[in-house]
Amino acid sequence: MSSTVYDNNNVFAKILQGELACKKVYEDEQVLAFEDKYKKAPIHILAIPKGKYISFDDFISSASDNNILHFFKIIRKIAHDHKLDKTGYRLITNHGEGGGQEIPHFHVHILSDKDLKIE
Repeated sequence: MSSTVYDNNNVFAKILQGELACKKVYEDEQVLAFEDKYKKAPIHILAIPKGKYISFDDFISSASDNNILHFFKIIRKIAHDHKLDKTGYRLITNHGEGGGQEIPHFHVHILSDKDLKIE
């Protein structure tokens, strides 16, 4: 992701534009959450802001404080709705190619229901 220009053709942009389907878990005017098509755990949900944010850094520096707060409160709501607060869960976001980010739209992975200990 060497470019700092948002790519309107990335897979998450296409989902937000209704060009690609997803299995929605949550949606409001600012956030969309859906099941990851390529699950790394039995529960693997992706949460994305609806704005054009390339990465975590871009989201934090460009989004309003209200949007940032709302986004992370919704992640908590999703975890609680799935009772993950009782069993445990992991939040992952990757920043840039060197950090393992594959899709240039900021997103958070919510993973649970599997031993997620790092060796």
